Amino acid sequence: MRTEGHDLRHHGDAEVRDDGSALVDLAVNVRADTPPAWLRERIAESLTGLAAYPDGRAARAAVAARHGLPVERVLLTAGAAEAFVLLARGLKVRRPVVVHPQFTEPEAALRDAGHTVGRVLLREEDSFRLDPAAVPKDADLVVIGNPTNPTSVLHPAAAIAELARPGRTLVVDEAFMDAVPGEREALAGRRDVPGLVVLRSLTKTWGLAGLRIGYVLAAPETIAELERAQPLWPVSTPALAAARECVSPRALAEAAHAAHRVAADRAHLVAGLEEFAADGLRVAGPAEGPFVLVRLPKADAVRAHLRDLGFAVRRGDTFPGLGEEWLRLAVRDRVTVNSFLLALDRALALTRR
Repeated sequence: MRTEGHDLRHHGDAEVRDDGSALVDLAVNVRADTPPAWLRERIAESLTGLAAYPDGRAARAAVAARHGLPVERVLLTAGAAEAFVLLARGLKVRRPVVVHPQFTEPEAALRDAGHTVGRVLLREEDSFRLDPAAVPKDADLVVIGNPTNPTSVLHPAAAIAELARPGRTLVVDEAFMDAVPGEREALAGRRDVPGLVVLRSLTKTWGLAGLRIGYVLAAPETIAELERAQPLWPVSTPALAAARECVSPRALAEAAHAAHRVAADRAHLVAGLEEFAADGLRVAGPAEGPFVLVRLPKADAVRAHLRDLGFAVRRGDTFPGLGEEWLRLAVRDRVTVNSFLLALDRALALTRR
């Protein structure tokens, strides 16, 4: 789907399909070396129950308990992406607005459902930070990511809560919040923000993109509307098993540890990238997610040279509000980052020729 030159259906996995499958992947925002062995074992154990229809009650209760909510405020989905489709099809809205740059599926789903979608474009000169006053007062559905993909900006929870008002659904995509140490600025679990809908994904931190599991947290009446738009048995038995395990105390402790490791690895990546300032490279920031957004001249040519050198990175021009000079880089371990920085140095030299 293209709107005003932006391919809303282009995602990072396109960089590592087919001829990109052998590349070192800095294009997809899924934590490396996942899922862990203990999680794979629990998923494998669930396969003995495939003859029965999926029963999501235990997983739903586990997610509710993880956020201190009643089960009526939880809906399990086939990844957070399904939730965007349910919101677009299940809610009656007149003027939806998406805050960009951000993950493009919310807008694509709304357009597919026949909605005319307004955009609020956050500005580079403001470090892509939210100005609540920029959102039209008559918007009855507002979508924002936190931390935002691809900018890696973590908006203050108070600033996002300012967007709430009677008659408005406020959708906050927290797919990467568990990669933030302490989940600072999270709104998941809040019941004091009117119209709040929080989306969470379990595919990023746990490496379950191929399994598809996520969930929605919202008022019971909103959950009921979304559930009516959902097909029967939308979440598979293995995905339900994964959901239960990923919100267990053991998993939460491991995710918290991983978030601190990601923060350290991101700092290492950003420090290395800043060495290329003389080449015109700028890091958008401060970055708080498991990825960073960079701007550099001739980014398309640099990206092509990086592919030739064995590295896949995410083009940024498919995000509304960004252009061809932007690239998104997933945070990886220091050994991978060091190899990437050497390749980037070579790619920039080749581009200067």
